[in-house]
Amino acid sequence: MGKVKVLIKNDQKDVKIPTGIRLLIRRCCNAVLLDEGIDTEAEVSVTFVNNEQIRKLNAKYRNIDKETDVLSFPMMEKEQIQAKKEQEVYMLGDIVISVEKAVEQAEVYGHNIQREMAFLTVHSMFHLLGYDHEEGGLKAVQMREKEESVLVKLGVPRGSSYVLDQYE
Repeated sequence: MGKVKVLIKNDQKDVKIPTGIRLLIRRCCNAVLLDEGIDTEAEVSVTFVNNEQIRKLNAKYRNIDKETDVLSFPMMEKEQIQAKKEQEVYMLGDIVISVEKAVEQAEVYGHNIQREMAFLTVHSMFHLLGYDHEEGGLKAVQMREKEESVLVKLGVPRGSSYVLDQYE
């Protein structure tokens, strides 16, 4: 099986990165490739930023001037990964995670920061491989099912609903 080299950089100082997050992110990246049957050497870059930094990136690259939790910048399509020569290292792309937003969302969704960072990484890896949920419908459901399947295999299943109880 191929292995993904994960380059992790922390460009924010607002939130201390918990012990074990870097290893968890590497495990998430490898698990997505394994789940997709991609048996090739690959590389991905993961950068931790704060809300202001991700807001600027979101405005620049998506013309959406607000913060978000994660951005994905794929370098190739899934079909290109599967067709590449064995001796090549496939450059998957870049993942940018707002750690500040991840902490906020973990609190809102009622789970720990490890689960939220794992979800954001898995979610973004599927984007790097060409999956999309922006239009909703069946594609969004399929992507969410794939994400949860990988997270369960990693031992970080959803601990609570992503839907807030309106009566709380």
